Amino acid sequence: MMCKRPCVGVWRKPWLWLPPKVAHDLAPFFLYSRTFVFKAATYRWRPFSWRGLEFANRLGIAGGVDKDGSSLPGWWSLGVGFIEVGTVTPLPQGPNPGKIIARDAGRAALWNKMGFPSRGMDRVAENLRKFSRPYHTPVFINIGKNRDTRNESAASDYVTCIQSLYDFADAFVINISSPNTSGLRELLRPENLKGFLAPIIEARNKLASSSGRKPLLLKLSPDLEQSDLENAIDVSLALNIDGWIVSNTTLSREEGLDFPKEGGVSGGPLAPLAKDILRRTMMIIGPRKEDRLLISAGGVMSPQDVKDRLDLGADLVQIYSALIFEGPSFFKRTSAFFKNLV
Repeated sequence: MMCKRPCVGVWRKPWLWLPPKVAHDLAPFFLYSRTFVFKAATYRWRPFSWRGLEFANRLGIAGGVDKDGSSLPGWWSLGVGFIEVGTVTPLPQGPNPGKIIARDAGRAALWNKMGFPSRGMDRVAENLRKFSRPYHTPVFINIGKNRDTRNESAASDYVTCIQSLYDFADAFVINISSPNTSGLRELLRPENLKGFLAPIIEARNKLASSSGRKPLLLKLSPDLEQSDLENAIDVSLALNIDGWIVSNTTLSREEGLDFPKEGGVSGGPLAPLAKDILRRTMMIIGPRKEDRLLISAGGVMSPQDVKDRLDLGADLVQIYSALIFEGPSFFKRTSAFFKNLV
């Protein structure tokens, strides 16, 4: 295997020798096996409280890793600080046709064109119903629309997911930033965002009167132009959104990166964009942030990266590609890193 930089210890990470799709499909079995052997781990560093939720540490998994909430005990055994389940759609749907995942180990880059594969909200409710509340860590549920739902009706899919899963979520993530569902990012445009978000927030507010107020977070794209980013934040602030996740995968391509033009890239090549949108978001929000939550995701590949995102103003940090290129011990190593800083 030829690498443009050290191959991130491929010889010590045998899963990297597997085809990407095979490794992706086998991951849930690894996590499921840990349920019977390992107890939940608690790595406590920089503990954080927000809206009644307690985070023993600031590092969690991003949406797309545990799509159906089937592996929570496995994640807890690894010492995560929080979990984001999903993306969950109202009805079950498979992945996009054709090739949906690839990687470049030399650049620690991951490409996917999955398109919200989901067993549907009813299966996710069934999975999460097994666990007593409060959970071992906070659990966010990332929600999306079915790919055959037109954008004009998209809000109804998100409302349906919230209504079905309200009792099982500590917070919801509104995902309209994935590049892998045709036309989805159009909902982030200035002329669409307010009309899309308003009925979702209204539906949450009605449920809050009887079941408590569950926070809503808006997930933003790293490819937003400055004016569109400013609009997205201004609109969501005006509607009293509870926070943001920055960011999702990118449609941009580093020179020499041999991935298809369609689909999103994460991992190392996403890091500069993810840090840039975090900085820009902090500047736009300014003193209006108050107690709203800001989560950084994208290109977080080392414990130092976690610290850098927190230093830039993120409250929490998420990983996805680091689990592939650095392995499941990432949470333990990050805990040791922060403890050594003291």
